[in-house]
Amino acid sequence: MTAEETLKKWIKESDNIVFFGGAGVSTESGIPDFRSQDGLYSQQYDYPPETIISHSFYKSNPKEFYRFYKNKMIYVDAKPNEAHLALAKLEQNGKLKAVITQNIDGLHQMAGSKTVLELHGSIHRNYCTRCKKFYGLDTVREAKEEPRCDCGGMIKPDVVLYEEGLDQRVLQKAAYYISHADVLIVGGTSLTVYPAAGLIDYYQGEKLALINQSATARAAYANLVISRPIGQVFYECVLKEE
Repeated sequence: MTAEETLKKWIKESDNIVFFGGAGVSTESGIPDFRSQDGLYSQQYDYPPETIISHSFYKSNPKEFYRFYKNKMIYVDAKPNEAHLALAKLEQNGKLKAVITQNIDGLHQMAGSKTVLELHGSIHRNYCTRCKKFYGLDTVREAKEEPRCDCGGMIKPDVVLYEEGLDQRVLQKAAYYISHADVLIVGGTSLTVYPAAGLIDYYQGEKLALINQSATARAAYANLVISRPIGQVFYECVLKEE
């Protein structure tokens, strides 16, 4: 039995699946991976990307932060790919309990997923740092420089920047779903970014599948490793008609 056939069998037999995903889930939708060969980290700017998308840089140089953020972090034309669509279908069929994602693009929700835990926030939520009023993505996109609230306060994306901590409530929910999962599918992530990557330590089952084109830090602990594009794998295991 091939790895894909094994995964398909696990999915068919389970109604308690949890998916944990990273940037690789969205690369097939045209959103570049931060750390890949062609990703943001390999490109040249006046400042390193890690510096620009830090909290201190946002505070000290908001104009340059937003110039980078709007050019390199927002992809309004991106559409869900087969991985997003398959996960939404599994949830609709009562098999998938939650999607836990490190991505901020909102593509899981666009595909139809309802229970989505966004570890690093979302580009679609933005708030005034003074009065806490919420704004949609268009307000940020259409601002000439840094976006301002009606009250005059700065509008900040509800995304986790470097130097900022993750939302503990979201982390706790993610740990709960993973610890109670029958099947845990981890895809599109090298499992090197903490504390998010440490969440899979909560998994107590024996059906851990890793789907990633490059090597992952936890491959030795997985029960199944598939080194192929995640969209293709989910198409074959979920979307393809028999």
